[in-house]
Amino acid sequence: MAWEPGPRYLPIGEHGLIGDLRTVALVGTDGTIDWYCAPDFDSPSVFAALLDADRGGAFELCADTPAEAKQFYFPDTNVLITRFAAADGVGEIRDFMPISDGSLDVGRHHLIRQVTCVRGAMPFRAMIAPRFGYATQPHTARTDGTHTAFESPDMSLNLTATVPVECDGRDVRAWFTLKEGEQAVFALDPLGEGILPRACPVRQSQEEFIATVRYWRRWLSASKYRGRWREVVHRSALTLKLLTYAPSGGIVAAPTTSLPEQIGGPRNWDYRYVWIRDAAFCVYALLRLGFTEEAEAFIGFLTQHAILSGDCACGPLQIMYGIDGRRDLPERELTHLEGYKGSTPVRVGNAAADQLQLDIYGALIDSVYLYNKWGQPISSENWDELCTIVNWICHNWDQPDEGIWETRGGRKNFVYSRLMCWVAIERAIRVANFRGLPADIPYWQGVRDQIYRQIMSQGWSEKLSAFVQHFDDDVLDAAVLMMPLAKFVSPTDPKWLATLDTLGEKLVSDSLVYRYDPEASPDGLPGREGTFSVCSFWYVEALARAGRLDEARLAFEKMLTYANHVGLYAEQIGHTGEQLGNFPQALTHLALISAAFTLDHALG
Repeated sequence: MAWEPGPRYLPIGEHGLIGDLRTVALVGTDGTIDWYCAPDFDSPSVFAALLDADRGGAFELCADTPAEAKQFYFPDTNVLITRFAAADGVGEIRDFMPISDGSLDVGRHHLIRQVTCVRGAMPFRAMIAPRFGYATQPHTARTDGTHTAFESPDMSLNLTATVPVECDGRDVRAWFTLKEGEQAVFALDPLGEGILPRACPVRQSQEEFIATVRYWRRWLSASKYRGRWREVVHRSALTLKLLTYAPSGGIVAAPTTSLPEQIGGPRNWDYRYVWIRDAAFCVYALLRLGFTEEAEAFIGFLTQHAILSGDCACGPLQIMYGIDGRRDLPERELTHLEGYKGSTPVRVGNAAADQLQLDIYGALIDSVYLYNKWGQPISSENWDELCTIVNWICHNWDQPDEGIWETRGGRKNFVYSRLMCWVAIERAIRVANFRGLPADIPYWQGVRDQIYRQIMSQGWSEKLSAFVQHFDDDVLDAAVLMMPLAKFVSPTDPKWLATLDTLGEKLVSDSLVYRYDPEASPDGLPGREGTFSVCSFWYVEALARAGRLDEARLAFEKMLTYANHVGLYAEQIGHTGEQLGNFPQALTHLALISAAFTLDHALG
């Protein structure tokens, strides 16, 4: 029986993730690395077959015979194992990126692929076909039999292999057979100034494997979570750690760009940046789990690039930053790439960085409040800057903006934006009172109460018996699920319970929650989208806080069935349960952790 090629595009969910706290690679269940940017998360791609199967470039490695493939993580680690079971044997690939103790050294990266035959005998094949600069830069390849150098104008890669390879001047191929107990190793290193090629023999790769497993298990052992859903919570924690850029402490929203919210549609965005919106969720989840160093690092990122930026003295804060804190994130389209399954445009950069999104202030100050409460007290310098931010909010909260969902259909008076402005001022008052810090408390309280009354009067729809998306319209929005979570309204308040029922009737499908209806509330973009996974976990938490524990637990358990085979979630879930949007999404995994904690506590 001859080997047959697989589909041009694997489903988004048919991938696992590996990384080294600088960048990541997506490894398909077929053994192909079809997304890898180097040296950093937001660097141009080296392998991008996920966005163009023909031109994007890939690192293929698989059984060269019909085989059933399965993929899983080495327990309690981010080491990924892909197994191939065929008629004559079983083989597996261990994919990982070693993390050295000096993890702030950004110079050295190492991607290791160990191939082992564990039963019988198995033929394998490999093709290493990088396409540099989002497949725009030409390159050459030359080999001496052990090392292969891929060289482009802006970047060079070194490949070492313990099996013979063939080089055609551009790509490298290999065909080899392993018997039971035999192993082959492929290792890829980005090269740079002062970084020389290095070999990776089988013995060294095994030492790197053991050290990497030890690193991840030691890191995870700091977790304080002992609840009912330990495995999924810890997988979410491990995923969040992979999405952390160690040199700055920032956490990217997702490690991919332009994976579509609708196959064939234009809702394709670059998420390889750090959003202020994720701040409170990150700090809350990390501190609850016991990862104080990561929470401190993320607060450090926010302090340096947002709180101490001085922006609020002359205007609004930027909503997102580059992983190194840079502000300039120009959006452009890569028209030479066909997009995932023809979903264009492929975008890099993000024009939403220039939007006005007032909700980010609540997330920012709530994160400071949480860290001040459970971590380290806020410094006097940071408090002075925070007061400047709060005063700016007090003067600017009552204006339309683009909102949490970064719509491109014009500014509106979004209820969620007002809610988070209320959170920002309310949390700042709490910090001031708790620490006895100087602040114009009466003025802040007056503005806070004014926002509250406006939301309760203009954000409520008698027609829908629910809080709505924005003033002057009867449109639902799952973002209001944050109302009880942010302690704006009691989780058993009659108005809130009516809202929860209306959302359940109109926006919820089998525990999955649509964030809003684009037809009822045009967002400036054509097409539809899937259900939004973070909203689904917010829904679970809202049910739990309302005391509807049976519903909450069933909705949570259903949501767990929508994870992919290794426990990862993209931004959205499609009509037939497929993963859609950028993958995996940090905010979804943060919301999962929060929902699990809340539900555990409520169940007792």
